[in-house]
Amino acid sequence: MILVHTPNPKEVAAYLDLFQAAMPEESFASLDKADLGQVRHLIAWGLPDGLIARLPKLRAVFALGAGVDKLLSRPDLPADLPLYRLLDSGMAAQMTEYIRYGVLGYQRNMDVYRRQQAAGQWRMLAPRLPGDIRVGILGLGEIGSAAAKALSKDGYQVSGWSRSPKHIHHVRSLHGDAGLEKLLENSDVLACVLPSTPQTQGLLNGERLSLMPPGSMLINAGRGDLLDQDALLALLNNGHIRCAQLDVFAQEPLPHGHPLWQHPSVAITPHIAAITLRQQAVEQITANLRKLAAGQEADGQVVRSQGY
Repeated sequence: MILVHTPNPKEVAAYLDLFQAAMPEESFASLDKADLGQVRHLIAWGLPDGLIARLPKLRAVFALGAGVDKLLSRPDLPADLPLYRLLDSGMAAQMTEYIRYGVLGYQRNMDVYRRQQAAGQWRMLAPRLPGDIRVGILGLGEIGSAAAKALSKDGYQVSGWSRSPKHIHHVRSLHGDAGLEKLLENSDVLACVLPSTPQTQGLLNGERLSLMPPGSMLINAGRGDLLDQDALLALLNNGHIRCAQLDVFAQEPLPHGHPLWQHPSVAITPHIAAITLRQQAVEQITANLRKLAAGQEADGQVVRSQGY
């Protein structure tokens, strides 16, 4: 038996229909109807406390998302229990669109024009071409690499930073502490798509954000704990960073009254840059279930020491 769980019962019902249709030889069930003693695989997003301990035959967990930091932080998740994350499932295209939207807006000075509108100002700015804009991508995994390739094809000067060297056509690859500093210093727009790991938490602190060129832009669509929000506010207020597009926050939802909400240089979205698409997620997970049943290695297994 395979257990499917999310906090939303309607979403669970939709997933159950899709999984059963895609893999009729297996039995899928929701938490209220599953025989927990017979569950071998768990497909989930958000787990009730104590659930893992009630699944004595559990062999693997499949996350309904690319980020697994919340699962890894659970003390009840056995260290030897295989955990698999989604590698794309339609998220790379969405993330690319989200970053493209921010980069194009910066190139065409749309953030400046919005502030001018609020002030009743009519002032044209000099146009810029894509080749005039240097874009830095923090994180060159499946999703970051797709965004980097697309932006390069759009004509932007694209660099990327990752834990280890990458080789992407027309994209400058940087790694390590020195590489991170170089990326920050040469990014008119910095787009972060990194996961939350012990190594990335607090990565974008005040010192590193200050390395960005005057008048630059920050896009954060990775995880909220990567960014020092107070440091960002200070740099926005003094004009060093021109604008920010933020999809993720240290606390979600972003608390009412937080100064980011009303800041004239900040665009906020509610963690929607890349949402799991059900059909694609089902196809990826069922393919992995069949691989495991055949004794093959499944895709997307999380390396606990790396956090992804």
